[in-house]
Amino acid sequence: MRILLDTNVLVAAFATRGFCLDILQLVLAEHRLVVGETIVEELERILGEKLLLPATRVREVVGFVRDHADIVTPVAPATWPDTDPADRWIAAAAIVGAVDVLVTGDRDLLDARPAAGLRIVTPRGLWELLRAAQPGEPVEERVKRQARNG
Repeated sequence: MRILLDTNVLVAAFATRGFCLDILQLVLAEHRLVVGETIVEELERILGEKLLLPATRVREVVGFVRDHADIVTPVAPATWPDTDPADRWIAAAAIVGAVDVLVTGDRDLLDARPAAGLRIVTPRGLWELLRAAQPGEPVEERVKRQARNG
């Protein structure tokens, strides 16, 4: 399954090493991580300027993400109404990256009316989704079934 992790999830994974790190490790081990170029740029900025991590650590994190993710670069933001302009670039990355699930803690994205076929969940929602698959059922089918059932 193709999964996009939003900047806030990646920051939490690398800065706090808690639940979001577990999510990142699960995605890397069993799925395909997709990240937009704008997410990589924002991750670099937040780690360096807001969290004041050493430049060497920031380079390591950004390099790790680039080495382990499909990096996509949308040419235009998504056109979802009622979303922050920055969030439209995240949504565009999810669409261009043909992801099955966008994982975020951003309330605006979670409340958005996404394009057909795109599921937006919290890190906890992804964990529950991946762990709730019926025996023998591919996770992709579980995502589609849950999307149909609301």
